[in-house]
Amino acid sequence: MTLAETIRNIRPIDQACMERTQARLDRLTKPRGSLGRLEELAVRYVGITGEEQPKLPSAVVLTFAADHGVTDEGVSAYPREVTAQMVLNFLRGGAGVNVLASHVGAEVRVVDIGVDHDFGVLFGLIAKKVARGTKNFLRESAMSREQAMEALEIGMALADQLAAQGIGLLGTGDMGIGNTTSSAAITAVLTGETIAQVTGRGTGIDDDGYRRKVEVIEQAIMRHQPNPNDPLDVLSKVGGLEIAGLAGLILGGAAHRIPVVLDGFIAGAAALIAATLQPQCGDYLIASHQSVERGHDVILKRLGLRPLFDLSLRLGEGTGACLGIGLVHAAIKILTQMATFDEAGVSERAT
Repeated sequence: MTLAETIRNIRPIDQACMERTQARLDRLTKPRGSLGRLEELAVRYVGITGEEQPKLPSAVVLTFAADHGVTDEGVSAYPREVTAQMVLNFLRGGAGVNVLASHVGAEVRVVDIGVDHDFGVLFGLIAKKVARGTKNFLRESAMSREQAMEALEIGMALADQLAAQGIGLLGTGDMGIGNTTSSAAITAVLTGETIAQVTGRGTGIDDDGYRRKVEVIEQAIMRHQPNPNDPLDVLSKVGGLEIAGLAGLILGGAAHRIPVVLDGFIAGAAALIAATLQPQCGDYLIASHQSVERGHDVILKRLGLRPLFDLSLRLGEGTGACLGIGLVHAAIKILTQMATFDEAGVSERAT
C-alpha cells in the first residue's frame, strides 16, 4: 500500500467490542477489576483486532538497524562499527532481544535499512538498505526527503508481508549507534519541549559528552528548521533510517488492525512521526515500558500512552517490547481461558 492508502485504512478501534469484552471480564471468577492493567490490555487488544475470542497471536519483533552520521560529533560512547557488529550478534541469537524473544515465544527479524557495512547475503537478514547510514545532520540534512519516504515505505511493506503471514502482534526493535541523538531531535521538534528536557545520555556518555550532544541538537535544529507539521521534513533533516522504517511499520500494523508493542525511546520517536501522519494510529499502540531516557516520558504523555512497566531499561533492540508481548499474551489468556462465575459454579458477590 502507498502511504496515502495506509493512512486511509487506519480506522477507529471497535468500541462495541471493547464494551462486550469488559462485560465478560467482569463476569470472570474474580472481583471486578482485580487484574488491573491486564484487563485493560485484553480490552485494548480486542478493540484493535475486533476478535472477541482471540487465539494467542504469533508475535514478531522487527529490529531495524541503521547508522547515523551525527556520531562524527562525539555524541555516543560507542563507535558506529558497533551497529554492524550487533546486527551479526542478533543473527547469531546472542543479544538481549534474542533471549527475551525466546522467553515469550516471539520471533526476531532483523532489517538492515541503513547500516554502513556490506553484509553480503546472510541467512535471516532482511536486506533493505536505503543508504549506508545518514549524513551528519549537524552539517547537512540527515537524508533526502525521497530516502525518508523510501524507508517509511519499507516499514509499511514489511507490515503488509507480516499481516499476509498471519502475524497477529508486532514488536518494535532498533539498533543504531547515535540514534538517541536523532530521537531527541525529533522529539523536541514534534513536542515543542526544550532539547535539554528530551535528551538523555544514550549509551552512557559523560557530562562533557552530554553537553556536546545537547549543543549538536540545538545547532542542527536551528540550522535546518524542521517543520513540525511535516513529519517527512523532520525525518529528512534530523531523523534516522531505522526510525523512519519503524514509523512505517507502526502505520502498516495499524492499517491491518495489528497491535504494535512499542519498545523505548527510539520506538517512541517513530511513533511520534506515525501519529503526526495519522493520529488514529495511536490507538493501535501498546507502550511496553518507561525508558530511562528522559525524552521517553515526554513522548508517552504526548501520545496518551501509559507504559505497562518500569524496569529502568535503556537497551533498545526490542527488549522491552518482548516483555510487553508476554503481558499481551497473558491478558489474552485471562480473557479466553479463565472461567466465569456461571461456568465455574462459583457464587458472585452478595448485593
